[in-house]
This record gives sequence, C-alpha cells and structure tokens, in this order.
Amino acid sequence: MSFAVDQFFDLSDFEHAAVFDGCERAWDVLNNIAEYVRARAEMDVRGTVEEGAHIIGNVTIGEGTVVESGAYVRGPAIIGKNCQIRTGAYIRGDVLAGDGCIIGNASEMKNTLLLNEAMAPHYNYCGDSVLGNRVNLGAGTKLSNWKIAADKTVRLKSGDETIDTGLIKFGALLGDDTQTGCNSVLNPGTVLGKNVLVYACAAIRGYIPHGTIVKLRQNQEWSELK
Repeated sequence: MSFAVDQFFDLSDFEHAAVFDGCERAWDVLNNIAEYVRARAEMDVRGTVEEGAHIIGNVTIGEGTVVESGAYVRGPAIIGKNCQIRTGAYIRGDVLAGDGCIIGNASEMKNTLLLNEAMAPHYNYCGDSVLGNRVNLGAGTKLSNWKIAADKTVRLKSGDETIDTGLIKFGALLGDDTQTGCNSVLNPGTVLGKNVLVYACAAIRGYIPHGTIVKLRQNQEWSELK
C-alpha cells in the first residue's frame, strides 16, 4: 500500500487540488494546508454572513455559502461555494473547505482540509485532518490529533508494518464516501480508505482498507424492574 493521494481522493472537481502538489503520501498534505491557505485567503465574502456571526482575519467565502449567526470563523480560511457554516461552528485558522461542505453546531476545525460535500455537522472535532469527498461524520465523532504517550511522533499501523509519518499533529485521513457513526473516536494517525463505515461509539486507530465496515458489538444485560 503506497498511500498515494489518488488512492483516497478524486481531485478532478476540487478547485484546490494544487494543495496536494508534492505529496508522496496522502497525509503529507497536512504540511501544505497552512502555507496554501495563507497565500490565497483574503477578506472576500461572496456568500451570506448573518448578523451575529464573527468573521476575523483573511477569510474567503464563496457564492451561495451561508455563515449563520453564532458561528465563529478566524482566518486564514478558505470556504467554497454553497457551504453551510452553522450556528456554533468554530473555525480557528488554516482551514480549507471545498464546495457544498457543512461545518455544524459545536464543530471545531483547525489545520483541516475538506473536499467537496464533506460534512462535520454536529459536535465534531477535526484537528490536522483530511475529509474526502462526501465524507460524513456522525454526531460527536472526534478526530484526535495529539498523542498522550511520551513519544509524540504519530506512527501508522498497517498490517504488520509500522509507518513513521514524521508528524507530531495528525488527526485522521478519511477517503471519499467514508462515514462514521455517532460518538466514534479516531485516534491520532487513523487512515480510513474509501467507502469505510465506522459503527457508533467505536474507537479505532491505524489503517482501515477501502470498503470495510468497522463494527462494535456490545453485550447487553436486561433484568426485570422490581
């Protein structure tokens, strides 16, 4: 498995495909996001910003995008066309979102890339992460980006191989059309292929191949109320 960009993402309709230039492995783009966004973001609002929303710094907002009252967007950031930045969303810099994306209530983003129609609609944390086309995060899904171990370098487990990503901050990379269930946790350095389904409340790490269902089974005990 080479982890090349085209194994995870279709960039043919993505306006900012150049952010992946020079990336040998898909997660290398995490080192490019900030420089790319800072070079291109400017205070240019072509969508609708409702009264009570906060836009600070260089923030580019495309046509048809709505930033609802109570959202907080700190630049630099680039948000594409026809997106929804809903009440309570917190974008705190170096965020690049394509067209048709949703960043919803109590969802926080930093150094994150969303391809077209990616959605983080409810209570999501996305730090140092990449969401592919049409990815959907279930309510409460967290993409954890910081190891609590003494060795902070994030390593990816793929079968019998351990790959040193060289990154200190690395949340998750989700291929096109992948979905997570509510309250799932993707530990630092989790890489999900295309069309992966993660059950609710699952806590996972490492590489999950394309077209996989990650199931969580729980034993339940029922007793008569007395």
